[in-house]
Amino acid sequence: MSTSEHLRDKTLRLAHGSGAMPAVGFGTLIPDRIKAKQAITRALEAGFRHLDGAERYLNEDVVGEAMKEAFDAGGLTRGEFFVTTKLWNTNHRPERVRPAFEASLRRLQLDYLDLYLVHTPFAFQPGDEMDPRDEHDKPIYDTGVTLADTWRAMEQLVDDGRCRAIGLSDITLPKLKEIVAIARIKPAVVQVECHPYLPEWELLEFCKQHGIVLLAFAPLGHGMEPRITDDAVIKAIAQRVGMTPAQVALSWAAQRGTAFLTTSTNPAHIRENFDIAPLPDDAMHEMRHAITTSIRLNAVVETGVPGFVPRRV
Repeated sequence: MSTSEHLRDKTLRLAHGSGAMPAVGFGTLIPDRIKAKQAITRALEAGFRHLDGAERYLNEDVVGEAMKEAFDAGGLTRGEFFVTTKLWNTNHRPERVRPAFEASLRRLQLDYLDLYLVHTPFAFQPGDEMDPRDEHDKPIYDTGVTLADTWRAMEQLVDDGRCRAIGLSDITLPKLKEIVAIARIKPAVVQVECHPYLPEWELLEFCKQHGIVLLAFAPLGHGMEPRITDDAVIKAIAQRVGMTPAQVALSWAAQRGTAFLTTSTNPAHIRENFDIAPLPDDAMHEMRHAITTSIRLNAVVETGVPGFVPRRV
C-alpha cells in the first residue's frame, strides 16, 4: 500500500491479480451520454485514475472515447489507468462470457482490462434483451447455468492474458464463500454497496483474510434517503476536522481498508470527492460506534436487478 498524507494516492495490491487498484475510483453510471463524457473528463483532470464501468450501463463507448482523448492529449498513458467493467446477467453461460468480454474491450478501445467483474450472481435468460421479463413483469432467470460455471469461464480470460484480474459484484458473503471454495483463480475484488449505514464489517473481514479487495459502490448513499451526508455524527466530525461530510465518509472508506467509487456530474463535487485525507483515530472510532442508522439502499443482492440502473423498456 502506498503511503501519503492524501488518501487519494492510496493503492491496494491485488493478491489474486496483477497490479494495484487505486482506492479512489470514479463510477461511470451516468445515463446522459454527453454528461457522462464531460464528467469522466473532469474526473481525469481532477486526478482519478480508476474508472469503473459496465456493459449494462450502455456507455462503455463513451468511457473509451474519454480515455482515448486523454491519451491523445498527451501526459497520460494506459498504464496509469485502472479500468474495470462487468459481465451482464444475460451473458452468464460459459460460451457467452468471452464474446461479452471482447465486446466490452472494443467499446472501451482497450487491449486489456485491469478487472472484469460478474455484475451480479444472478443469471438471466440469455439473449439480446438485457432485462428479460415474464408476463408478470418478473425477471426471467436462467436455471441452466451456475455461478461456478460462469466463474470458470472468467478464469479462462485471465489465462489468456487480456484480463488481469477477475471478481464479483453485488454478492452476499455466503455466495462469495461458495466461489472462494471452488475457485482456481480467487476473486481479486468484490464490489458491493457499502457506506457508513451499511459498513459490511463481516464481509470486509472475510475479504481481508482471503486477500480480496472490497470495493464500495454508493459510499455516499447515492443521494438517497436517509442521506448519509446529513448524519449528525458525520456532520459533527466534518466540522471538527475541517472537511465536508462527503469527504469524511469517503476518507473513512479508504482508511478502513476498502476502495470506493463515487459518481458525480458536478465538477466541484468531483474534485471534492477526490481530495480526501486521513481522519484522526477518535473520528474513526465514532464512525464505527456512534452511527446507529442501518439500511441497504439497493436490493440488487436479492434479485439481480440493479436499483441504480434505469430499466430500459
